[in-house]
Amino acid sequence: MSLTLKDIEEAKERQTGVVLRTPLIYSHTLSRLSSREVFLKLENLQTTGSFKLRGAVNRLKLMKERGEGDKVVAASAGNHAQGVAFAAAYLKLPATIVMPQGASISKQLATRGYGAELILHGQDLSQALKRARELEAEGYIFIHPYDDPEVIAGQGTLGLEILEDLPAVDTVVVPVGGGGLAAGTSLALKERKPQVQVIGVQTAQVPSLAAAFKKGAPTPVPARPTLADGIQVPLIGRHPFPILKKYLSEVVLVSETEIAQALLLLLEGKKVLAEGAGAVATAAFLGPLKNRDLGKQVVLVVSGGNIDIPLLERVVPRALLERGRLLTLRVALSDRPGSLGRLTTLLGKQGANILHLFHDRLARELPLDYTRVELNLETRGPDHSETVLKALKDAGYQVEEKP
Repeated sequence: MSLTLKDIEEAKERQTGVVLRTPLIYSHTLSRLSSREVFLKLENLQTTGSFKLRGAVNRLKLMKERGEGDKVVAASAGNHAQGVAFAAAYLKLPATIVMPQGASISKQLATRGYGAELILHGQDLSQALKRARELEAEGYIFIHPYDDPEVIAGQGTLGLEILEDLPAVDTVVVPVGGGGLAAGTSLALKERKPQVQVIGVQTAQVPSLAAAFKKGAPTPVPARPTLADGIQVPLIGRHPFPILKKYLSEVVLVSETEIAQALLLLLEGKKVLAEGAGAVATAAFLGPLKNRDLGKQVVLVVSGGNIDIPLLERVVPRALLERGRLLTLRVALSDRPGSLGRLTTLLGKQGANILHLFHDRLARELPLDYTRVELNLETRGPDHSETVLKALKDAGYQVEEKP
């Protein structure tokens, strides 16, 4: 099947009443940083928390119209699972989702909450996929997360919405995993407005599209751990690849640190909760695309917001640390009444906010009449951190920065 703009326009009609038209919002923070007009396409606010619902609805509606079958199966570790489960429930189709045994508990609960039968199988997605294919042989209709033209057409409706809301857009930056979202979005954008620039973004941990462009064909790469687990796809889809090759201007890679920083900026600057994959377009805009000619109006696609809270609790402090906003210290104190109070008073006068404090009286390397205090301090940035350190040392404290 050769995908066309008409397929995407028809997919948009099928999504009416099910798929939300997500907002395109102006970001003052990103615009001020770049001297451009920067907008965020908030698919994290989509029903089920990601763009995946778009493709699932289109594929399942067409399947039902053609009478292909009455039950569906999908394999996913997260967003695709929820998209298929919700779409199937809406269309009153039974759905079975196979997830790896280590899939996050919150995503398991969400998938079950949308009415799907959940099977936990295998240690990774490839093993879950194998089990789903076995069910396909038993009469289920398998719904691929990205390597299916009808799924791609559904994802492409995001591009139509961008152009309708911002006709003068110059550049759109979109995440790339298996390639379904980027393929559909770039086709819709370029067919309606050929002069628009569409740039794909991948994590440097799993550069499958970059490898495919280099080799001229989909080429497997190692699937190394990444914050952007939603685009942790080691082989670009065979259906998306020719579309991406035709319509994408380029693909850029971002580091894990850049992803974490972008996630924090979105959360702090715009109160947008993005998952790792949803933050990569912003990471690219602030990193490898920072000094590039992107035109006057730029759209960054926030593709999803289904981040696990325990992961968020680890990512935010790490990002603050990298930005110089979190100072971690060990301070040796005389073990006498009032010593800790004097230390915290000094820190308060310097404007440092104490996030955590651990009082350790058992540090063997210290004299018996001394104790150690470990502190996590929130500061305004590197300069403020240096001021706090100087104040402590000037006051005679033995201070050691924790790595």
